[in-house]
Amino acid sequence: MEILTESELKYLKKKLKREPNRLEKEIVGAQWSEHCSYKSSKKYIKLLSKDWKGIIKGPGYDAGIIDIGNGDVITIHIESHNHPSAVEPYGGAATGVGGIIRDIISMGTMPIALLNALRFGHIKSPFASNEISISREKDNELYSYSKWLLKNVVRGIADYGNCIGIPTVGGEIEFDESFTNYCLVDVAAIGFGKRKNLIGNIIQEDDIIILAGSSTGRDGIHGASFASKELAKENRSAVQIPDPFMEKLLIEVTKEAIEANILKAVKDLGGGGLSCCLSETAANLNKGFEIALDKVPIKYHDMEPQEIMISESQERMLYIMNKGNFKSFAKILNKYEVPFAIIGSVKNHKNLVICKNGKTIAKMPSHLIAYAPLLNRNSRKPKYIEDLRVKKISVKLPHDLKKTFLNMLANPTIAFKYWVFQQFDHEIGLRTIVKPGMTNSAVIKLNNDKFLAAKLDGNSKVCYQDPYEGTLSCLSEARANIISSGGHPIGIVDHLQFGNPENPEIFWTFQKSIEAMIDFSNFNKIPIVGGKVSFYNETKIGPIKPSPVIGMLGLIEGMTCISKIRPTPHDTLYIVGITSDDMGGSEYFQFLNGVTGGTVPKLDLQIDLINADIISRIIKEQLISCSHDCSKGGLSIALAEMAMGSHCGINIDLDKVPNNCKRVDFLLFAETPSRFIIGTKNEEKLEKELSKYKNLKYSKIGKVTGYGDNITFASKNKKIIDIEMELAKKYFESISSIMENH
Repeated sequence: MEILTESELKYLKKKLKREPNRLEKEIVGAQWSEHCSYKSSKKYIKLLSKDWKGIIKGPGYDAGIIDIGNGDVITIHIESHNHPSAVEPYGGAATGVGGIIRDIISMGTMPIALLNALRFGHIKSPFASNEISISREKDNELYSYSKWLLKNVVRGIADYGNCIGIPTVGGEIEFDESFTNYCLVDVAAIGFGKRKNLIGNIIQEDDIIILAGSSTGRDGIHGASFASKELAKENRSAVQIPDPFMEKLLIEVTKEAIEANILKAVKDLGGGGLSCCLSETAANLNKGFEIALDKVPIKYHDMEPQEIMISESQERMLYIMNKGNFKSFAKILNKYEVPFAIIGSVKNHKNLVICKNGKTIAKMPSHLIAYAPLLNRNSRKPKYIEDLRVKKISVKLPHDLKKTFLNMLANPTIAFKYWVFQQFDHEIGLRTIVKPGMTNSAVIKLNNDKFLAAKLDGNSKVCYQDPYEGTLSCLSEARANIISSGGHPIGIVDHLQFGNPENPEIFWTFQKSIEAMIDFSNFNKIPIVGGKVSFYNETKIGPIKPSPVIGMLGLIEGMTCISKIRPTPHDTLYIVGITSDDMGGSEYFQFLNGVTGGTVPKLDLQIDLINADIISRIIKEQLISCSHDCSKGGLSIALAEMAMGSHCGINIDLDKVPNNCKRVDFLLFAETPSRFIIGTKNEEKLEKELSKYKNLKYSKIGKVTGYGDNITFASKNKKIIDIEMELAKKYFESISSIMENH
């Protein structure tokens, strides 16, 4: 297997001033893979870094760290396991969860919540407005592989999280043909702890290096290289094997060691195995390591040195401490029956030295290994974007809007995800306040008067047509979800996922996504605290659509500030924001009508901020009873979610909705950003507050009726959609019927 390019090998030889041996090539090859080195993206990722008040560590670390006051900190990180999950979905997804949790504990905090964002090919026929019938849909072979991936990815995430006792509190799923025979599996983890307990990462000569956890085997060998190329064939040897029970023990070990103040540095073993873990730690801490490879616990007695160094066997942690604390740490490890070994020591020479049986078998500067030569990729605006811009779009106005609305509810990207989240234990730990389901964002308790809202969002359909505006829309939606829950945004994490960066057109879409991240963050003064870039997400069929996933965190000060999606009978419903008929990338165009094209929504940063701030203010002043953002599926879907969430009927007058739409179907299904639906029992006070804001677009649009009543939309004094609650729910719960028949 080719592990270094010709130019990289030439560079390595020049720096070493000699020919590297096979082991050294393997070590460097793992670290210089795109997956570990970010050699295509690092110079752009650095543009996201900025000194922000309250941010202890930002992009470039194993996790972002946010100071939330009173000595408390939040840690957050997001990772993916795309290639492994596409090949072996259960193990690939499970080990993705394990890796992200170890990133959190290596910072000195304990994980308190997990979220996920998943992408699959279609599990049912799109363009279904002509023939759909949920009750009679056949298990089509065309979609069976996507169903198999979905089933096993969800099971892998659920089993791992449930076993270690960390709640999965939220997530989102998107289905699109660009993910056919593939999947994206993003997992985010949130940690909570005390600033005083953060790992100092200051080490000295003769400190000892301990490897603890599972033994090193042959699973995951060349995993980093595997994830740094197109998925051309199944390589199951590159997929790691999960052991959640060992992970749970490592969490407990680390927790006790932190409380005992005996750890100087901690690092998990992820992509690239020991090669990356050792070189990165030594380089970042500006020290040298001398490692006795024969001391590493291994599963097979005949393992070669290169296999030991690049194995990505899971549930392994590296700990560094002074010799005087070893007995105390060994006592903790033995208490939990976690295998461990002293594998080396810290030196002042700044090299990574690998020995076996007393003989040096590899020796290179740790900085040379850890920092790959960066690439200058070519970029070019994709021709298809201009083609889509001038493409003439033809979508007929539906004769039956009721049927169209039901088919939109049944769209798996929009539909209720109960089949998924029912498999997650989202209540363990007793912190979950707002549970998965029809919610704006997850809300978890930090202490008696402080809560955290968390959300992941993405939209590959819009990002495909305009990666800059699409990424802005994802950021806006994530913020809208946090605001609608009563939170004040405190940090952004991103996972930017694209195809082959060697393709200039794909690399251009990545650059535009970065530009959007910077512009949104700077304008709104919300720091980007961490993230991940994942390239080479493509198969023989072709590349995925640009798929940035945005995570956002928000602080909620007090239980009374938590806002939920569910209205109550007799609430009056208002909308804040204007609806436009920019339908490009909408679920209505692409899923229901098979149309790729049209103008995507353009985000006005100023209006977006003003509308969000107003919603935040009226929530704090307790002027509303419920709130919800408008996103995928548009106004009609957002209102239906609110109605079904509380099992209350609604009567909506579409003529009252501020809009510039040419057609009623566009008004119903446009995905214009910066819109919020709010409910109140005090119209007078709410309108008095809203009227203070010059040029604010808002209107009273309807009423919440009784439990079990119909969902009704009217225009020109005529009901154009009038649907029984149970029928709406039947369509909305389509994923359960699709998957249960698989």
